Amino acid sequence: MQARSTIITEIAELSARDQRLISSYRGRETNVQPEPDKLNTLIDAVRALEAAGVPYALIGGLAVGIHAATPRATVDVDLAAHLGAGREAAAVALERAGLRKTGELRHSVNFRHSSGEPVQLAFDPDFDPIIERAETFAVAGLRIAVVRKEDLVLMKRRAAGDPSHRKSKRLRDQADIELLLGDVPDLDEGW
Repeated sequence: MQARSTIITEIAELSARDQRLISSYRGRETNVQPEPDKLNTLIDAVRALEAAGVPYALIGGLAVGIHAATPRATVDVDLAAHLGAGREAAAVALERAGLRKTGELRHSVNFRHSSGEPVQLAFDPDFDPIIERAETFAVAGLRIAVVRKEDLVLMKRRAAGDPSHRKSKRLRDQADIELLLGDVPDLDEGW
């Protein structure tokens, strides 16, 4: 299996490419800022949560890429934080680590790393047992918790079925489920 740090780097490259294409399509300058740094953002966020004693697990597109061993673009670094540790404690930990809070929703707090990479910290009582049984993988001398594949499939099914999410998000979640279940294209077949 491909090294997880390599997958994260490839996901970052795909994400940056997608952002450049979208910016170009919208008529915006595409080379104004340096590309955000997914790997160091993940490392900084994990170190902050661990230092504060906040149980967490990597979720979202990075977790899909790790479990499917297939990189796919993602807008941000998604982490689920255990509610038992306290929403405020988790948010303060990231702010103390230099991440800037950019918004707050009912089930999440959003941040931006100094590199520009967005981070979403999700809170849901249904995530707590998922966090407790998370697996770990090594990156840069650090053990990073990632939600188990079967739990990620369940999370994605729940999100894909949520009518309050925009249609493109629900379709992305459905495509992630298929990737996780093994529907990975052959290089000769294309997407």
